[in-house]
Amino acid sequence: MAAKYYCADSENGDHIDDPSEDALFDMISELNDTDNTFIVIQPDQDDPAWFASVAVFDEGGYEIVRRDTTRREHHVTTENGIGRIASDLIIWLAARDFQNTA
Repeated sequence: MAAKYYCADSENGDHIDDPSEDALFDMISELNDTDNTFIVIQPDQDDPAWFASVAVFDEGGYEIVRRDTTRREHHVTTENGIGRIASDLIIWLAARDFQNTA
């Protein structure tokens, strides 16, 4: 069954439909600078209008990208606190437009 709202995928192949804040925290915690360097969160559809990504820096910390073409948003930030990243993402995701939801 496809995600109702969005899904999160990591470079190492982990996939979670409609991840919670805790699930995002866990996925971000598992990032490293060798073989699992990023996660992408986006609607489970072709050509999504928005996405967010988190990538680990080699020297520590994370780069967070939030892009929503329908709202002309494109923000790139850096952060060290995984809890803060997960919380901010959940808040941002809650404001997205979800198509094809029941």
